[in-house]
Amino acid sequence: MDDKFIKKVLSRMKCAVCGRRYEPANVNILGHRNDLWFISVFCSSCRSQGLVAAVVKEGKLPEVITELTEVEEGRFSTPVESDDLIDMHAFLKDFDGDFSVLFLRKSEGEASSPS
Repeated sequence: MDDKFIKKVLSRMKCAVCGRRYEPANVNILGHRNDLWFISVFCSSCRSQGLVAAVVKEGKLPEVITELTEVEEGRFSTPVESDDLIDMHAFLKDFDGDFSVLFLRKSEGEASSPS
C-alpha cells in the first residue's frame, strides 16, 4: 500500500473535536507492519492531535451480503421523484412526532402512506 494513498484517505477524515478535515500536510505516517498502520493527525483548526491505528488491506472488495431478494433490490432501487418529496412534505407539515399513533394505524390496517 502506498503512503501517499493512505495520506489522501486520512486527509478526507474529519477531526473528532471540531469536525474540520485534516490537511494532507498534517497527516503523518508513523509506520506499519503488514496490514496495521499507525498514523498521526493534527488539526490546524482546533490544534488537537490524534493517533490513528488502521487495518488496511489490498485486494478486491468483499461481496455485499444482503437479506434482500433480487426483486426487492430492484423495487428499492427506484429513485425518489418530485411527487414523493411533495407527499412527504405534506405529511411532515402536519406530523406531530407521535410515531406510536402512526404505527398503531398501520397495524390496524389503515393506509400507511405519508399523504
